[in-house]
Amino acid sequence: MTDSSQKNPSITRRLPLLVLCAALFLSSCSAPAPESGDVQKPVSDSTRLDSVVETGTLKVCTTGDYRPFTYLDPDSGEWSGIDITMAKNLAETMGVEPEFIQTSWKDLMPDFLSKCDMAVGGVSISMERAQQAYYSEATLDEGKTPITLCENVEKYDTIKEINQPGVRSITPIGGTNEKFADANYPDGEIIRFEDNNKIFDEIIAGRADVMTTDASETRWVANEHPELCAVHPDKPFNFSQKAYLLPLGDDEFQEYVNQWLNMAKNDGTLAAAEKPWFG
Repeated sequence: MTDSSQKNPSITRRLPLLVLCAALFLSSCSAPAPESGDVQKPVSDSTRLDSVVETGTLKVCTTGDYRPFTYLDPDSGEWSGIDITMAKNLAETMGVEPEFIQTSWKDLMPDFLSKCDMAVGGVSISMERAQQAYYSEATLDEGKTPITLCENVEKYDTIKEINQPGVRSITPIGGTNEKFADANYPDGEIIRFEDNNKIFDEIIAGRADVMTTDASETRWVANEHPELCAVHPDKPFNFSQKAYLLPLGDDEFQEYVNQWLNMAKNDGTLAAAEKPWFG
């Protein structure tokens, strides 16, 4: 069979021109060039799920000062708490080891962003945090409620009663408890306390009158300290939820954690983690 280009040599001469025209046509169909000042974000398929498995370590930021969720024993160096147990279980499902990195409430977000794959330990969902991180599905629904000496329960069972001159409301520095106190007790005295592990001792010793914190914490503290009583923990002042902080924009990692959490809620894993603390 005779090649048609041999019959018509002009076709051969025109091939480079045809190729150039095709290239120009395809180029014109592509996305327009960015205007001056536009920021081009790199496209990445990477997920924290892959990097955690590759390194063999799940890095978990947590304060270690918020029982029943997270506690670091200063003597033994051992971690315990509901969320500590859950983070260990999550790491096990991934075939990796958990590494707990201690932080504080005021440094929780910057430490999470720079050092960790997730953050746990009774972390409340807030829109401020949601601007910088993803959340897992909620692990607990609750709200803020007071805890005080049992003899003073009726004195401090409303925001109005606590928001009075002379009422000493104690709160840890950083986190949602301090924000709640600032927003609701402007007329009262707010004591900002560094050590959340010893903060309830201040109420027992008479150096503070009341603390407003999450209902789950007041239940646990009341069990540990018979002098203290949780004030209407079943009817908190507001509504809040707790969840785990995850990397912003990492849908795959968030989906994995949510699937694991859903299973844990339904197969008894979460209930078993809570039992030693809530009974």
